[in-house]
Amino acid sequence: MTAPPLPGLPPPRPIPIRERAAILFVEKGRLDVLDGAFVLVDERGIRTHIPIGGIVCLMLEPGIRVSHAAVALAARAGTLLIWVGEAGVRLYAAGQPGGARADRLLYQARLALDEDTRLRVVRRMYALRFGEDAPERRSADQLRGIEGARVREIYRLLADRHGATWQGRQYDPHEWSGADVVNRCLSAATAALYGITEAAVLAAGYAPAIGFLHTGKPQSFVYDIADILKFETVVPEAFRVAAAAQHDRPLDGKPVTDPVGEVRRRCRDAFRRTNVLSRLIPLIEEVLSAGGLPVPEAPPEAMPVAFTDPEGLGDAGHRG
Repeated sequence: MTAPPLPGLPPPRPIPIRERAAILFVEKGRLDVLDGAFVLVDERGIRTHIPIGGIVCLMLEPGIRVSHAAVALAARAGTLLIWVGEAGVRLYAAGQPGGARADRLLYQARLALDEDTRLRVVRRMYALRFGEDAPERRSADQLRGIEGARVREIYRLLADRHGATWQGRQYDPHEWSGADVVNRCLSAATAALYGITEAAVLAAGYAPAIGFLHTGKPQSFVYDIADILKFETVVPEAFRVAAAAQHDRPLDGKPVTDPVGEVRRRCRDAFRRTNVLSRLIPLIEEVLSAGGLPVPEAPPEAMPVAFTDPEGLGDAGHRG
């Protein structure tokens, strides 16, 4: 016996990542679906509508409760939900909209398990990040050490450029308030970039945990990809805001009363200015192609992608 169709229009297909707003942080409220709309309800019962299908990633900070209906709608819309600590510093859990394509996962795993292909991928990431080829005859672990030294020097130079007091990258994710203002700003900035990068990794059908330069963490591949972009996007904004807060000087004519909030807003603008959302999935594919293995074709029984536009506007991995 055939079940009767559900009333109303069929659910819309997910919007491609490149056409969405980047990220939204929410705290202290209840996420639900009321009267067909995705809403945040505060303690006074006031609703704030959230265009869930037009956001790449929703970061859920302490004080948020989520209904089953809200999670289901976010999944159908292809929007990543991430449960995080204050300012997004600690990641507790994440949903998975789309992605999980076995052919993509096996391709990524083969690249990571073979030392030669892994090294080729790491060298491509190095070249994309620093604009020059990696030193010859170096292992992936040696390149990680070289990269770490260069990153510390970039932090120092950015601190000098913006006039920030800098004592190194140090913070305890368990003690958010114990970090200085520069490290709090940097943590908030990178958390925003990691959120949208994880959404892109999942949308493309790959595993956040299977990294090449970073290994052993739930978001290793997210860090690999995000670190290619962070010094042209979010890190300069973090130093700019932190320096203004440290020296009690206005930024664009306005006092900086909430450095973390200001960093988030500036990261959002930086994502738009640098066109990050349209670059992430092509960047992922470019990095992996450096391994030199053929991209496998999806088996006939694989979950189809939601976007079948012949012009290629869709992002591989999203499900309808």
